[in-house]
Amino acid sequence: MKQIVAGIVAHVDAGKTTLSEALLYRSGALRQLGRVDNGDVFLDTDDLEKQRGITIFSHQANLKYGDLELTLLDTPGHVDFATQTEQVLSVLDYAVLVVSATDGVQGYTRTLWRLLARYHVPTFIFVNKMDAPGTDEAQLLSQLQQTLAPGCVGFKSANGDKPVLSDDTIENIAMQNEDVLADYLETGELADETVRQMIQQREIFPCYFGAALKLTGVDELMAGFDNWTMSRETTNEFGAQVFKITHDEQGERLTWVRVTGGSIKPKDLVLAEQKVNQLRRYNGTKYTTQPEVMAGDVCVITGLTGTYPGQGLGQAADAQQPVMQPVLTYALEPQEADLHACLTALRQLEDEDPQLHVTWSEPLQELRVQVMGTIQLEVLQQLLKDRFQLTVSFGTGSILYQETITKAVEGVGHFEPLRHYSEVHLLLEPAPLGSGLQFAADCSLETLGRNWQHQVLANLQAKTQLGVLTGSPLTDVKVTLVTGKASIVHSVGGDFREATWRSLRQGLMMLKQDEACQLLEPWYRFRLEVGQDQIGRAMNDIQRMQGQFDPPVANTSVATDGTALTTLTGLAPVAEMQSYSQEVRAYTHGQGQLECLVDGYRPCHNAAEVQEAAQYVPTADLENTPDSVFCAHGAGYPVAWDQVPAMAHVPYRYTAAELAALTE
Repeated sequence: MKQIVAGIVAHVDAGKTTLSEALLYRSGALRQLGRVDNGDVFLDTDDLEKQRGITIFSHQANLKYGDLELTLLDTPGHVDFATQTEQVLSVLDYAVLVVSATDGVQGYTRTLWRLLARYHVPTFIFVNKMDAPGTDEAQLLSQLQQTLAPGCVGFKSANGDKPVLSDDTIENIAMQNEDVLADYLETGELADETVRQMIQQREIFPCYFGAALKLTGVDELMAGFDNWTMSRETTNEFGAQVFKITHDEQGERLTWVRVTGGSIKPKDLVLAEQKVNQLRRYNGTKYTTQPEVMAGDVCVITGLTGTYPGQGLGQAADAQQPVMQPVLTYALEPQEADLHACLTALRQLEDEDPQLHVTWSEPLQELRVQVMGTIQLEVLQQLLKDRFQLTVSFGTGSILYQETITKAVEGVGHFEPLRHYSEVHLLLEPAPLGSGLQFAADCSLETLGRNWQHQVLANLQAKTQLGVLTGSPLTDVKVTLVTGKASIVHSVGGDFREATWRSLRQGLMMLKQDEACQLLEPWYRFRLEVGQDQIGRAMNDIQRMQGQFDPPVANTSVATDGTALTTLTGLAPVAEMQSYSQEVRAYTHGQGQLECLVDGYRPCHNAAEVQEAAQYVPTADLENTPDSVFCAHGAGYPVAWDQVPAMAHVPYRYTAAELAALTE
């Protein structure tokens, strides 16, 4: 039997969970069809999900149809929980993207589409709510082709529910690949296997139309999934990829994995001498224990610690670093709860969602969390109350800034207290926007031994490297070890940790002196719908918020009060726009709509103001000092960062002219 792992993804309220319920019901896995508004659907079992009527956590269900054994992973649809959705994508064979016929392709739909492309997930599309008045299949298909991909093809069946394609559909498929088209024109035939391969290679995206609540089009989608999918190739050696961490009602830590190769059994060693305690196969909230799980299946492992979403076990490689990152940070304000109890609870929630980034400030005695938006914050507050009996509130949110550089520099760090010795030179170069930190070595082994070079690279990755403008995380920089020096007698590993971190900070201080450090802030990509008579006000607001927008576009739809609507799209800083939705609701009397999606980081629009407010003094940050330590007369003594170049023991690798050339 063919084994497929598929995820259902969608913009919130598109009907994703309703479709999951319909698939389970039509396959016979459910005897009764539940409804989201009744709070009795099979997959949204958490009390928070029932209260809000949205999916907050990813869930698993299993069904069989024809020759297909399908593991279904339902994912959150709200943008605030996009990090959980992204965690699941790396283990999928296929995805079903649900689009609402009444709303069409939304901003978050486009974000999901980009994520599916990034993780190379073959995708079927189900256009839901086709029973709504005024929906037009041809118009919707045209929108999918224009906004997502030309390969979105309506899979019209020529024979009822059976997946026999019509002639028009076959021609549309063939036109997506020149070689396939040439062969089709010559033979007049298109093999089913060719169609499967084109879907697998993301050249075509089968589109189905229906209404999940009324079970319309669901059988066609299931038949298509049965016929047009292929099992993933597996290896004989054990491999698995972690995609989720949770805790059960007894507090047992659960590691959710997709087995990609070989098999796994209880008592197997899979990670750092840790043994598998139990293997579970979940179906909703219930599970069965398994004596063995084979490649291609999804299971839960108990007994592991230190695992994290995206981690590869055995022969499996780690998944890519997630794109979706929180941009807001909030301070926790315990009401009656103990701070230590709050920290313990938040650490467990951070274990489940690493993007939460829980931090503790000793000087301020303050706990902070990073989130995507206010809905996630409200859910977090409720989770702390329901799971840990902790009543808390959160202060005013602040923006998560980042820092980068605009010029190349060679930084040097020297660490030589008595009976210790190390010197490290690092080349810092600007990297493309959104590329993060990259670490490399370009240093002769004769200059610095392999072990010391490994120490330098490991220490660069050992902690979050901070910039020197506001103390925000450093990003979009390539850091290369270019030279250094060790002592045969006195050098130990800890010496190179100190020299490495000081070298990086010293280079940043030199760049700050040259005004070559840059503050970055997150920006929203927004879509704003307002009445035609309010568009002038909206454009003035965007300009006031330092944003930019495309020419307004008149909508074909109207507001509930009959007002003609106009759409404005563009970019604006999160700091300026994060509370604008309330303003929109006020001046449009509830008829306007603002949709915002984080679109990455760009240069900060008010950098001087932010730096002034931060009052960050890099030389006073003793854990990230740019200064070095030298030795004379049998004692170590500190040397300020700007004096280090004159005292360095190793000649600089690059001249000023060579550094300028690297920047260009």
